[in-house]
Amino acid sequence: MAIARLARQAKRPHGFCVKMTAVAIMGFCFIFVWSMFSSSSTSATTQRESFDDIAEPVAGNTRVSRPHTRSRERERETHEPVRVDEKQNGESDLELKKDEKKINGSVSLVVTEHESRRKDKKEEASLQRKEKDDGTKRLPNEREKDNQGQEDSGDEEPGKEEEEGEVVDGKEEANDGENTDDLIQNVDQESVEKVEHESAGSKSTGKKRKIKGPVFDPNAHYSWRLCSTRSKHNYMPCIDIESGNGRLQSYRHTERSCPKAPPMCLVPLPHEGYGTPVHWPESKLKVLYSNVAHPKLAAFIKKNSWLAQSGEYLTFPQNQTEFKGGVQHYLDSIEEMVPDIEWGKNIRVVLDIGCTDSSFAAALLDKEVLTLSLGLKDDLVDLAQVTLERGFPTIVSPFWSRRLHFPSGVFDAIHCSGCSIHWHSNGGKLLLEMNRILRPSGYFILSTKHDNIEEEEAMTSLTASVCWNVLAHKTDEVGEVGVKIYQKPESNDIYELRRHKNPPLCKENENPDAAWYVPMKTCLHPVPSAIEQHGTEWPEEWPKRLETYPDWMNNKEKLIADTSHWKAIVEKSYLTGMGIDWSNIRNIMDMKAINGGFAAALAQHKVWVMNVVPVHAPDTLPIIYDRGLIGVYHDWCESFGTYPRSYDLLHADHLFSRLKNRCKQPASIVVEMDRILRPGGWAVIRDKVEILDPLEGILRSLHWEIRMTYAQDKEGILCAQKNTWRP
Repeated sequence: MAIARLARQAKRPHGFCVKMTAVAIMGFCFIFVWSMFSSSSTSATTQRESFDDIAEPVAGNTRVSRPHTRSRERERETHEPVRVDEKQNGESDLELKKDEKKINGSVSLVVTEHESRRKDKKEEASLQRKEKDDGTKRLPNEREKDNQGQEDSGDEEPGKEEEEGEVVDGKEEANDGENTDDLIQNVDQESVEKVEHESAGSKSTGKKRKIKGPVFDPNAHYSWRLCSTRSKHNYMPCIDIESGNGRLQSYRHTERSCPKAPPMCLVPLPHEGYGTPVHWPESKLKVLYSNVAHPKLAAFIKKNSWLAQSGEYLTFPQNQTEFKGGVQHYLDSIEEMVPDIEWGKNIRVVLDIGCTDSSFAAALLDKEVLTLSLGLKDDLVDLAQVTLERGFPTIVSPFWSRRLHFPSGVFDAIHCSGCSIHWHSNGGKLLLEMNRILRPSGYFILSTKHDNIEEEEAMTSLTASVCWNVLAHKTDEVGEVGVKIYQKPESNDIYELRRHKNPPLCKENENPDAAWYVPMKTCLHPVPSAIEQHGTEWPEEWPKRLETYPDWMNNKEKLIADTSHWKAIVEKSYLTGMGIDWSNIRNIMDMKAINGGFAAALAQHKVWVMNVVPVHAPDTLPIIYDRGLIGVYHDWCESFGTYPRSYDLLHADHLFSRLKNRCKQPASIVVEMDRILRPGGWAVIRDKVEILDPLEGILRSLHWEIRMTYAQDKEGILCAQKNTWRP
C-alpha cells in the first residue's frame, strides 16, 4: 500500500524527490534479500593469479625458506584455489605445511597457526607496498649516496646489528638446479627490471621481519658424510652438474645453477693424496701434481710446452710460455704500441679472460699489476685450479648470458689471448659485458694467432658500433700473434654521433652495477658524468692509489678511519698474536669486505686478498677497485665460484650475524668454508659471542683445531685451523 501511494504521488509535478526515494528503498531491499541468501560463514572459493603477496607466518623458531622458489611449482600453485574458512583454520594450517614441504624439497618448515583474516589482509597490503617499492629502480648515483656511511667496519658498537633492507637481486626463480640451462634463453625481462643489486641502506617503506633466536641451534648435533658426486674431489656445487638420469653429456652448467638445498656434505681429498702446497714464491715455478690432478691434464701437458710433469711436481719453465718470444717481450710490445699503457702505474687492476698460461699474471705481478684470472666453466682441464695452486687471483664463472659478478667500470684493462670467444655472437652481448665492466678510457687487449676474415669483419663492425677506438693493430713476427688494442670512450659525446644507434643506450634507470643473477643486456651503459658517480675520473697511479680516496665518496673520513682501524688490528693482532705462520699464507679471502681496509693493511705483504661484498650489504665494491684491489659480489647462502682447497686463510668479520635472516641453513656456510679452505688453512672469525660459541662446536665436529678464542663485551674472535686429514 505504501509503495502504491508513493507511485501515485510520483505522478504529481512535485514527485521527483519521491521517485528517487523509492528507487533507493528498492535498492536497499534488494541488497537485504541478497545478503540473506548468501552465507558469510560458509567457505568461499577464489581464484588467484599469484601467491607473491601472501605473507608466511613467522614464529620465533621458524626457519625461512629461500626467497625464490621453483617457478614450475609456483605456476602449478597459481592454478589451485585458496580456501579461506575461519572454522577450518586447523585444516588449512596442515595444508600449508604440506605445501611448504613440497616446495622446499628436503627441508621442511615449522609453521605457526594462522592469525585472523584481518591481520592477514594488513600483511598483504604491507607486502604489496614493499614489492612496489622494490620494483622501483634508482640511479647509480642515488644508490651510492645512500650507501655511503651505511656499513660499519667491525669497530661497531657491541650488540648493534646492521639494518638490512629487502634483499633484491636478479636471481631467477627457476634456479633450482634442474634444466635451468634451457630456461636461461627465455629470461623474463619484466622480472629482470624489478631486480637490482641494491644496498642494505636503501629506503623502503616496509620493514623486514627479523627471526628471533640464535643463528645456530645450540642443541644441534652434527654428523658429516663425504660428498658422492661426479666431480669427486673437485666438486663446485653451483657450477657442476650433479642431477639428472642416465649419462649426462656435460659436466658443467652453461650458467650458475645451485642445488635446491645447500650441500651439507664434505668434499673428499684427492685419491692420490693431498700434500702441503708449495709455498710462495716457489709455487710460481712448481706445484704438487697430486693437488691438481685431473683426468684430462696429462693429455693437455703433452700438447703444451709451458708446463711439464717432473716427478711429483707440475713445473712451469721460465723460458717456455704460450707467448712465443716470451711473456716479457709480449708486455713490452704492448707498451710500445700504446705508450699510455704503463704497467704498475696507471694500469693496476687487469682482468684476464680464460686461464691458460699463468705467465701473463705472473709477469704482471712483478710489475705491481694485480691480475684477476677468469676461469671459464668449459675449462674441463681445470687450469683455473692450477692457477690458484700457483698463488694467482682466480675465480671460476660461466660466461654465457648473465653478467659477471663485478660492478661497472672498474677494470683498467681486460686481456684476452687465444680465448676462443665469439664476441660478435648473440647480438654482441659478451663484448657489451666487457664494455660494462671496463673503466672509461680503459683498454681491451685482444691477441689471436689465426685471423678469421669473417670474424675479423664482424668484430670490426661490433667495436665500431660501441665506439671503441682502435689504438694499435700489429702482427708480432716474433710472437706470431696479431695484437689489437681498443680503448673505451671517456664520455657520452661520441655515442650521440653514431649514425645507427645500435646497440641503443641503456635506460636511465638501468643499474649498471646490478650483477647478481642479472642477464646481460644488448645496450650501452652511458659513461658516468656526475661527480657523485664512480668512474668519472681515472684513479691515481699505484701505489698512491691505495691511500687516495675517490672524490665521489661523501664520507672520506669514515674510509680513512676504517683503513687505520684495520691496519692496527692486522699489525697488533693478526700478524703476531694468533700463531699463524704467514710464510705459508698466500691466497686470502675476506668473506665480508667493506671498504677493503683488511686487504689494504696486507698490501705490503706477499699475499693477495679476494674481497667479497655480500649482495645484501651496501655496495662498496667500486671503492675497493678504485683503491687498486679486487673483489666480487656474492650471496653466502650459496656456494662460491671456486675450486675446493683454494684459499690459505678465510677472514669473516660479523658475517654470520648478518646472514641470520637470509640463509635457510647457516651451518652450510661453515661447510662451504671447509670446502674452499686448504687443509692446514686458517679461519679468523670476528662476531658476537652468542654466535661464536655454537660455531666453535660446529668447527670441532669438522675436526678443526681451535687455536684461539677471545671475548670482550659480548664480542669475540675465533681463530681455527683446518686439519690436514679428512675423517
